[in-house]
Amino acid sequence: MESRRKVYVEVNVTHMTDGSAHPNAIKFENAMTYNIDRVISRCRAASTKVGGTGIRYTVRICGKETFLFDEENGKWFVEAKTGQVPH
Repeated sequence: MESRRKVYVEVNVTHMTDGSAHPNAIKFENAMTYNIDRVISRCRAASTKVGGTGIRYTVRICGKETFLFDEENGKWFVEAKTGQVPH
């Protein structure tokens, strides 16, 4: 099983008039920015791999699906593989 860690990321997000949020891109701790190709789904959920709760977005980045979590306190995080920095 792959080891994961919670990594807080900067998120470029559009806030809609109905109060919802649409994430557009994420910026990792290594300053790399990745555009979100598509938001597939959104639901309230907990991260079972690294802990934490909030709105879980299933997103597609560079053709791969991953989770992006909005803690609803201005902080966003991903479940990053331990020892691997996105490139």
